[in-house]
This record gives sequence, C-alpha cells and structure tokens, in this order.
Amino acid sequence: MPKPYWRFLAGVFAHGIGDFAPTLLILRASQILAPRFGAGRAATMAVALYTFYNMVNAAASYPAGALGDRTGKRNLLALGYLTGTAACAGFIFASPTIPVLVVLFGLAGIHGAMQASLEKSMAAELLPQQVRGSGFGVLATVNGIGDLVSSIAVGVLWSSVSPNAGFLYAGIFTLVGAALVYFFVPPKD
Repeated sequence: MPKPYWRFLAGVFAHGIGDFAPTLLILRASQILAPRFGAGRAATMAVALYTFYNMVNAAASYPAGALGDRTGKRNLLALGYLTGTAACAGFIFASPTIPVLVVLFGLAGIHGAMQASLEKSMAAELLPQQVRGSGFGVLATVNGIGDLVSSIAVGVLWSSVSPNAGFLYAGIFTLVGAALVYFFVPPKD
C-alpha cells in the first residue's frame, strides 16, 4: 500500500481514538437537562436530540460525499473531523441550553456524516486497484481499534474524572486526526 495511504490511516486512527459512540451524547444531554426538567423528561428530550443528530447525519451524508467528489476529499474530511472537535469543545464550554444542545447535536451529526461518507471514498482514491480490498480491510481494522480505544478512554475519563475530561480527550484526538489528514496526506490531483 502506498505511503500516502499509511499517512491517511494515521489521521484516521488519531481521529478514531477520540471518536466515541454518539449514544454518549444522549447521556450527556440527560445529565445537563435533568436538574431543570427532571430525569424522565430530560431522557425524553435527550432521545429527541439524538433523533435530530441522526436526521442531520442522514441529510448531510449525500451532500458531503457529492461535495467531496467535486472539491476534493482531503480538505473536506479534515473539516469534518474539525466539526467533531467543535462539538466536543461546545459540550465543554457552551452554556447547556436546549438551543445550544440542538446546535451541538447538529454539529455532531455533520461530523458523523462527513466521516462516514468521505473516509472510504478517500481510501479508494489513495489505493491502487490491486490492493483496494486489503486496504479497506486495514481501514476497517484501524477504525475498529480506534472505536475500542475511544470507548474505553472516554468511558474511564467520564466516570473517574468528569464528562468534560472525556470530551477534552475526544476533542484533542479529533483535532490531531484533522491535522494529520490535512497536512500529511497529499491532495488528489
């Protein structure tokens, strides 16, 4: 596999070890809203926010892929990773109001859409046809290991330190992933 692909995988892995399961957003929204609305109503509102996240994710996937086809995937994928960083920062620093949570869940949905629609297509561009199957297998392995590491790390930080520590960890690694993809993967000619 070519060197640019390995550089791409380094960015995907850095991002992946910070990219926790989006269902944790339900937990965080419930925690934020419970003092004001009570646990039951907060849980219902958090699930509604997660539904909004999924709607944004689905609605943004096709436009993200189409835009990547027209303008180049590298810059757009880095921007998608940065959107995840912004969502993490928002959960740390923004005031926890319902409109703010809507924006943060929307940003998280855009992040998920850009990641899902651009990572595989960028991999296809970077891989020669004769190793494309192996390359996709390596990409899936890197993403799987990243998911495992992020789930453990964010969960431990969330439980033993604070939710903000989990978001800080995630934000740092999504930012590192964005930088690696943007600065170390050559753009497609």
